[in-house]
Amino acid sequence: MFVTSTPAPDRLRTSHVSVLVVFGLAGVTFAAWTARIADAKAQLGLSPGQLGVMLLFASAGSLLALPSAGRIVGRFGAAQSVRIGIASAVVGMVGSGLGVSVAHSRWVVSAALFFVGMGVGVWDVSMNLEGATVERLLGRTTMPHYHAAFSGGTVLSALIGAAMSWGHVSVLVHLVLTMVVVVGVAAWALRAFLPREVEGNGGGEVEADVEKAVTSDPAGVSAGPAPLPLRPDSAAGSAWRERRTLSIGLVVLAAAFTEGTANDWLSVGFVEGHGVPHWAGVLAFAVFLTFMTVGRLLGTRILDSYGRVVVVRATFALAVVGALLVVFGPTWLAYAGAAVWGVGASLGFPVGMSASADDPVRAAARMSTVATIGYAAFIAGPPLLGFLGDHFGVLRSLLVVGAILALAILVVPAVREPERAA
Repeated sequence: MFVTSTPAPDRLRTSHVSVLVVFGLAGVTFAAWTARIADAKAQLGLSPGQLGVMLLFASAGSLLALPSAGRIVGRFGAAQSVRIGIASAVVGMVGSGLGVSVAHSRWVVSAALFFVGMGVGVWDVSMNLEGATVERLLGRTTMPHYHAAFSGGTVLSALIGAAMSWGHVSVLVHLVLTMVVVVGVAAWALRAFLPREVEGNGGGEVEADVEKAVTSDPAGVSAGPAPLPLRPDSAAGSAWRERRTLSIGLVVLAAAFTEGTANDWLSVGFVEGHGVPHWAGVLAFAVFLTFMTVGRLLGTRILDSYGRVVVVRATFALAVVGALLVVFGPTWLAYAGAAVWGVGASLGFPVGMSASADDPVRAAARMSTVATIGYAAFIAGPPLLGFLGDHFGVLRSLLVVGAILALAILVVPAVREPERAA
């Protein structure tokens, strides 16, 4: 049985920092590729539809990995699961660089992106589960900060990507250097994840999180939740039959589509729709990421003050406004729209992840289910945007974001905090 023992306050703060670092590294990895999508499209001579199909392979890898990610964490623990995800991502990132810069083959890149997607899927669920555990033990909202660290990593990586594109550095060199740094920092950070030990359990092994109350708080760490009864989560599939879990999944799907559309297509939309150079398109992507990071940093206090439902509805509305400004505004206003879009995309995903883990006993199964539904947006998004881009132009195709969010607002009440349910 994997047991998360109650950490001392200093140990808990160290684990909190390590989770922030691992989220940041995930952002660095993700944006290293997305910042070079416009370059890859040009070097491989792809149409929007062909680019959409190529990006679909990364989404397919994630979607296949996500349903089993909770079980992987249950068997190996969060830290080892993140290492497994990083290993797959490294193989895929290096392969993507080779496909663009050496083989000049979209099929080599597609196959490599499949491994990136698998790695990111396992990495994502593992670090979110660790973050949810630390959040519960701290007794305060921290998940948006973890996702802000992810966004901060993407901002840094996107700016580096813009510089690499401006300097005509090959995609291969850029991605290899990035992964060397990621592997080195991750090896240090993962040692500080919450400790787990393996114990026998009647011939089988199951996942259980033990969160005990922190009875004293001399160092300023808020008391954690009271002990909860534990049971083997053998009926993981039952999460797919829970109405609230599925509704949370739809909120996360809309948030993932909103964020993922900007990640994959914003720089291309600026290049092809507003006529800016490739590096300036990447800067628009960096503006989006910067303001998404700001939204996540400021979002914790706003969430604690006004609650999840009000805040997620408001941010979804901002994302719609931002997308409209990007599509219909002049270039200078489109950059402002990217900023508004970033704020609007900032909180839906982390709030959905926190909501799926409200009950720690069922957190792994529910979070895996919600993440799988959310990542379906990354399956549908690339080919949908590519198809629309072929017929209406990439920039105009971004309008689909508004339609998705309008539907998602109807199910936002599913993310309501348990204490606010009454």
